[in-house]
Amino acid sequence: MLLGEYRHNVDVKGRVSVPSKFRGDLGQTFVITKGLDNCLFMYSKQEWETFELKLKELPLTNQDARSFVRFFFAGAAECEVDKQGRINIPQNLREYANIQKDVVIVGVATRAEIWDSENWNKYTSSDSLDGTKLASQMSQLGI
Repeated sequence: MLLGEYRHNVDVKGRVSVPSKFRGDLGQTFVITKGLDNCLFMYSKQEWETFELKLKELPLTNQDARSFVRFFFAGAAECEVDKQGRINIPQNLREYANIQKDVVIVGVATRAEIWDSENWNKYTSSDSLDGTKLASQMSQLGI
């Protein structure tokens, strides 16, 4: 399970270290793609296949479903961890997530997310992350 928050720097070539605690769950080769909230999602090959199966079940005749599938697949890339524990984040994905230099890599159970540090700080300081409000909203989903 992917847990925790780690701060890293992206070098001039677009490489970033993957937290060592994440490497076992993600594997040597994994998928990185556009995520929601202007971050990037990283999935192990197994988790990506599970996600892929769910996306394939969406109706081709529904425009929103087609757009949703395109969003994830068009931006997806396979990444391989190098000997120093780094991956190269493709330029198009760095641009999408506004990743410049400082990033935060967070574990979210079945995936990891890469956030531009400034975007992460804004997100975590927003009112939408009030624990009491979130608990109330999640109770409507049965949690």
